[in-house]
Amino acid sequence: MGDNYYYGGDEANISYVCPSWAPLFGFGGCACAVVFANLGGAFGTAKAGSGLMAMGIRSPEILMKNIIPVVMAGVLGIYGLIVAVILNGKMIKPDGNGYAMYSQYNGFAHLAAGLCCGLCSLASGLSIGIAADAGTRAVGAQSAMAASWKKMGFTGDAGGQVSSSGDALFVGTVLIQVFAGNLGLYGLIAALILSQLEYECGGGEN
Repeated sequence: MGDNYYYGGDEANISYVCPSWAPLFGFGGCACAVVFANLGGAFGTAKAGSGLMAMGIRSPEILMKNIIPVVMAGVLGIYGLIVAVILNGKMIKPDGNGYAMYSQYNGFAHLAAGLCCGLCSLASGLSIGIAADAGTRAVGAQSAMAASWKKMGFTGDAGGQVSSSGDALFVGTVLIQVFAGNLGLYGLIAALILSQLEYECGGGEN
């Protein structure tokens, strides 16, 4: 707790710790977390879904097995929602006299938290979507090639195409999705840490 002023040596250097505009940054952090995280989730879902549907034309039997990227992209929006709810709970209303109780320190910290979560989730969604589009198409092509080799009567390994049925590429694709999804998780962790930084004003004139 503290008063609403910082005195830097003389009256000309007075800094308002709790200005009336401080909540703008806090609510901006809430908006950034939700908007950017959902942009990443939307792009990742759309990009991964287009590759998944293209793969399902030739290899519909492995469609559900390759739906993991769509799920991981959808989780990114939840990260933004979690951070926005936490930040919203830390917003402080003005007191009964109309004086701001929400400090600019809180506003900057909460804006940083929202940007960390939102932009990291956006980067994660871009990575998931692009990698999943290429990965699922490759898995489907390999599976279709293996099926065609079997129809032609090849019972040997035939360069790994008959027996693999896309499993080798599938494992690689999943690993790529895991590391791409971690980017959003890192932003969520940083946002949770930043959201704990607080300075509450004790009231008085601004």
